Amino acid sequence: LMTPVFLGLLEQTDVALFAIDEAHCVSQWGHDFRPEYIQLSILHERFPQIPRIALTATADEPTRNEIIQRLDLSQAERFIASFDRPNICYRIAQSSGNARDSLLRFILNEHENEAGIVYCLSRNKVEQTAEWLNSKGLTALPYHAGLPAKTRHKHQQRFLMEDGVIIVATIAFGMGIDKPDVRFVAHLNMPKSIEAYYQETGRAGRDGLPSDAWMMYGLQDVIKLRQMMDSSEADEQHKRIEQHKLQSMLGFCELTTCRRQGLLRYFGEVLDQPCGNCDTCLTPVETWDATVAAQKALSAVHRTGQRFGVNYLIDVLRGSENERLKYFGHDKLSVYGIGDDLDKQQWRSIFRQLIAHNLLSVDIEGHGNLRLTETCRPVLRGEQTLMLRKDSKQVKAERKGRKTFDTSKAKDSQLWEALRTCRKQLADQNNVPPYVIFHDATLAEMVERQPQNREQFSRISGVGDSKLSKYADDFLAVIQSHIDQANSAKTDTVAESLHLFKSGMDIEAIAQARDLKTSTVYNHLARGIEQGEIELNEVIKISDRELTAIQEAILATDDGQAKLKPVYDALDGMVDYEVLRCVKAAMAVG
Repeated sequence: LMTPVFLGLLEQTDVALFAIDEAHCVSQWGHDFRPEYIQLSILHERFPQIPRIALTATADEPTRNEIIQRLDLSQAERFIASFDRPNICYRIAQSSGNARDSLLRFILNEHENEAGIVYCLSRNKVEQTAEWLNSKGLTALPYHAGLPAKTRHKHQQRFLMEDGVIIVATIAFGMGIDKPDVRFVAHLNMPKSIEAYYQETGRAGRDGLPSDAWMMYGLQDVIKLRQMMDSSEADEQHKRIEQHKLQSMLGFCELTTCRRQGLLRYFGEVLDQPCGNCDTCLTPVETWDATVAAQKALSAVHRTGQRFGVNYLIDVLRGSENERLKYFGHDKLSVYGIGDDLDKQQWRSIFRQLIAHNLLSVDIEGHGNLRLTETCRPVLRGEQTLMLRKDSKQVKAERKGRKTFDTSKAKDSQLWEALRTCRKQLADQNNVPPYVIFHDATLAEMVERQPQNREQFSRISGVGDSKLSKYADDFLAVIQSHIDQANSAKTDTVAESLHLFKSGMDIEAIAQARDLKTSTVYNHLARGIEQGEIELNEVIKISDRELTAIQEAILATDDGQAKLKPVYDALDGMVDYEVLRCVKAAMAVG
C-alpha cells in the first residue's frame, strides 16, 4: 500500500475515504502491533483533503490515544460503542489434568452438532487436538499458518458452509470471518492479552443468541507466553508492554468477582451490577485466608536461592524424597516438608495466584525459575493478609441472550433437525452458507410457531419478501410433514387409551400402565367422547344440575378461543379441568 507506485496510483484516483481497519495494529499498546501500520501516517501528509476513519473492536484508552497520535487524527471525533456482549457466557477454569477431556465434555454436553472455534497456543497442539476430537466422533479441522494455503482455504470454507464443524486453530484463524452462528469459542491455553481474548471470544454469538466463551488455563501458559515474548525480535519497550498485558490477562483469569464487569472495566466501561451470565456469577468463588500458605511458598523460593521452578518448590514444601532435592541439600532446609498438609494441585494454585498478585515473578532466562518481587515483603513479614480463591470446577452456562424464542428447547425437537436439514440442502443448492438461508433464531421461531401457510410464514422474524418467495414452500412442506406425523402419533396414543378404557380399566390404572398423567388420559377420553366412541356418563359421574351449570358457564364464557380457564374461574374453581374438558367435548357432539 505504501509503495511509491501505489501512492502514485492513488493520486490519480478519486478516493472518497481511507478506512483503516484493525487500527489497534498501529499502537505499541495494542495487542497485535505491526510496525508497517505506522507508515499509514503518510496518508495525512500526501492526501490531507481526503477523510480518514480508523476502526477497531479492541482498544483500551492508551491504545486509542496512540492510534490518534500515530495517524494524526487529533481533530477526529471518537465513536465508542459498548464492549458488552450480553449473550456470551464467560467461563474460565484452572487446568487440573487433561484439559482436552474437559473440552470434550463441554462440547458434548452443551454444543453437540454446533459450530465452534478451539484456540491453541502452538501448531502442534492444534494438529493433536483436531485429530483427537475427530477420534471422538466430532468434525474438527485444523487451521494454522503452517498448513498449505489450499488446505486452509478448504477448511475455512467447510467451517462457513457446513453445520456443526469445529475449527481448531492458532490465532491465525478468525480475521475476516463473519459466521453468525458460532455457538462457542474455547481456549485450551490462556491468550496473551485481554484484547486478544476479547477479540477471539467475540467470534461467538454474532447472531445475538446465547453462546459460550470457555477457557482452561494453567501456570505453564504464563511461562510459555513469557518465553515467546522474550524470544521475539520486538524492542524492549514493546516487550514490557506485552508483559504488562499478560499480567492483566492472568489477573482477569483469577478474578473472584463478575468477569463481565472486569472485562468492561479494562476497556474503560462500567457495568453497574454483576451480569449473572459468567462463571463467577453463576457459581460464586470461594476464597480462603492463604497468608500462612503464601509465607511458606515465598520462604521456599527464598531459601532455595530463587533458582527453581514450581514443581521443584512443591517437592521441597511437601518433603519429597527425590534425589535432586537431596543433591542440593534442600532436605535440610527449614521449609522442607512444611507444606505436606496441601496436595500438589493446591500448591500449584497458590504459586499461580502469587504470580497473578505480582508477589512472584517468572525468570524466563532461568528457564521458569520463580523470583521474589518487592511487593511480597508485607506478606512475608505478616503485615498483610492474603485471600486467595479456591479453584473451581467448570460450571454449566445458563441460557441468556437477546432472543425471542428458546433455541435450547427447539433443538430438542425433531422438527428442528428437519428444518436444519432443509436449510443445508437449500444452502448447498445455492452454494452459500446455511445462515444465509435463515439464521438459527428464525428456525427456532418456525419450531415455536409452526406456520402452515405463506401468510403465517411471512410473520416469522427474518423472513422478507425475497426469502418468502424462494424458500417458503420448502420449509412449509417440512413443517406440515412434522404436524402430520405428530397428529398420527396422537391418534395412536388416544386409541390405545380408549381401548384400555373400554376393556374395563379405570383412569388411574390406565395412567399407571402407560406411564402417563391422569390428566393426559382424561384428554384422550375427551377426544373419544368428541369422536362418539364413548359417552360422557361413562367417564364422569355428575348430576343433571351440575351438568347444566357447567354447560351454561361454557356457553357464557365462549370467546372463540376454546380456553377452559374462564370457565374454571366462572365456577369458582369448584370443577376440575378434566370434567370441564369432557363436558365441552360432549357439547361439541351435540
